[in-house]
Amino acid sequence: MSVLSQLVLLAEYNQLMNQRLFAAAAKLSDEDLKKDCSAFFKSVFGTLNHIMVGDIVWLKRFSEHPSSQASLSYIASLEKPHSLSSNLFADLESLGIERKRIDEILIQWLNGLSEVDIKECISYKNMAGQPFKKQYSSLINHLFLHQVHHRGQVTALMSQFGIDFGETDIIEIIDECIA
Repeated sequence: MSVLSQLVLLAEYNQLMNQRLFAAAAKLSDEDLKKDCSAFFKSVFGTLNHIMVGDIVWLKRFSEHPSSQASLSYIASLEKPHSLSSNLFADLESLGIERKRIDEILIQWLNGLSEVDIKECISYKNMAGQPFKKQYSSLINHLFLHQVHHRGQVTALMSQFGIDFGETDIIEIIDECIA
């Protein structure tokens, strides 16, 4: 499997898990959704917002690469979050609508990249303004691993409210080998 094919698989997995995550989160009352559970980003809702913040920050950086300007133009038009704990949305429904849109853009964007594109290095500044230059494919991997990390936190928080999220393994969508 090529690196790009692996990234597309991660985007499809990401989309599936986010759909399930938002369906599970919808079972919570607004009070429970926003209850401070002493997590990094306090609550289920705060953590879901943080995942979106991370995606927007990274995708805005990626949108500056020539291979991604057209496919990530929507992301480029968004305001950059002020902090990693910015609450971009006031309610789960609005956040869920944007989550679905971003996940679709991620898949379309990756399907439009080439192996040559993702082998390049890109320059960016972190939230503190420090400059870095790293390989594009590794940074895309980071975007997905960031989501996995925080989705795990959300599923743990939801279990405190009696919600069993269920299966989270990517193996579910990996194709079978044909002998």
